[in-house]
Amino acid sequence: MHDARVVALPRHKGKGRPAKGKKPDFYVYRIEGNPASLLQERTRLLERKSCFILATNQLDCEELSDEELLKVYKDQQKVERGFRFLKDPMFMASTLFLKSRKRIMALMMVMTLCLLVYAALEYRIRQALEINNETFPNQKGKPAPNPTARWVFQFFSGIHLLLVGGMQQLVLNLNEHHLRLLKLLGGRYEKLYSGNG
Repeated sequence: MHDARVVALPRHKGKGRPAKGKKPDFYVYRIEGNPASLLQERTRLLERKSCFILATNQLDCEELSDEELLKVYKDQQKVERGFRFLKDPMFMASTLFLKSRKRIMALMMVMTLCLLVYAALEYRIRQALEINNETFPNQKGKPAPNPTARWVFQFFSGIHLLLVGGMQQLVLNLNEHHLRLLKLLGGRYEKLYSGNG
């Protein structure tokens, strides 16, 4: 405690406000002060808290420097963030029940492959936006340079394909944001949403 002091608080017996100039019947004492910490000790604790151990079996520093090791470690968060979709109620993973180990492994393989495609598409969308100095509207309608693939999927969810007389195909509900992103992604993507793909 810094600047600690004892403060005497006068108290009166009985109800109501005491008469002016009446001496208190007794005192209650309270300790007041300001909490403080030693800066050196606080800095030491912060430094200790921010330290962690990374281990690797790559002992050649020329092959993998400390900086690269840290970058690779931090990039794991992107993968772990991707696996959050397994816990998402919309994915309904809790409704799946598999007895066979082989089937569980096969399902995990398919899910991992889906996650790989998801991550690759998200990377491609963000890269295309960055290269062309473009943005895509986020959930609030504000321009964002790094939309998630999940949000882009949701943004594209109202698009329908109308077949006219079994001959002509019309793509409905495409807006300027859809068209701009498809153009940035390339001709193959534009073709898929042209009605001729």
